[in-house]
Amino acid sequence: MHTIEPHYNWRSQYIASEDERSPFFGREYDEFGFTNKIYDHYIHPQWDHFGSPTLFAKILYVNYDQGSCVIEMMGEWNDILHNDIMHFKRNVIDMLLQEGINKFLLAGENVLIFHNSDDCYYEEWFDEIEDGWIALVNFHKHVLADMIDINLDQYILIDDKLSDFIWRTYNPENICAVIENLMTKRLSY
Repeated sequence: MHTIEPHYNWRSQYIASEDERSPFFGREYDEFGFTNKIYDHYIHPQWDHFGSPTLFAKILYVNYDQGSCVIEMMGEWNDILHNDIMHFKRNVIDMLLQEGINKFLLAGENVLIFHNSDDCYYEEWFDEIEDGWIALVNFHKHVLADMIDINLDQYILIDDKLSDFIWRTYNPENICAVIENLMTKRLSY
């Protein structure tokens, strides 16, 4: 797991640790010392810790004018044992909401499993974004099935078209427009 890095091709356009409005502003990374781990597996030092012992994130891109962001996720999403959604909502999402972000694209091919609890934080997040959205891209089908089982799809866009979405090939400025277009098409059905 230590070789799985967050997507880095957009660093010329955005770096969260250099963005004064980012929850990770000022964070320094040691490329040689691996300190964060999920259970007994060390992970790449570029992943950001936000309070959960098993789930990590990386804000890859934020466009404050569009109110959108792309966040890549890594690990085990465990709401039962660690209340990961609470940590994620309070320590990352709430700060982005305060900055006017209301469109969230979460890339999750590195989220290995999801353990559910209740949906309170998801509902709160959904209620706070008004005209925005939360979309999941490239999450494993078993993870999405577990999310759908507790009806998280009433708050989060979970769509087959996004299961194999090749998001890394897009320009970060255009990717949220693509998702917005899918949202519009989905609402028109």
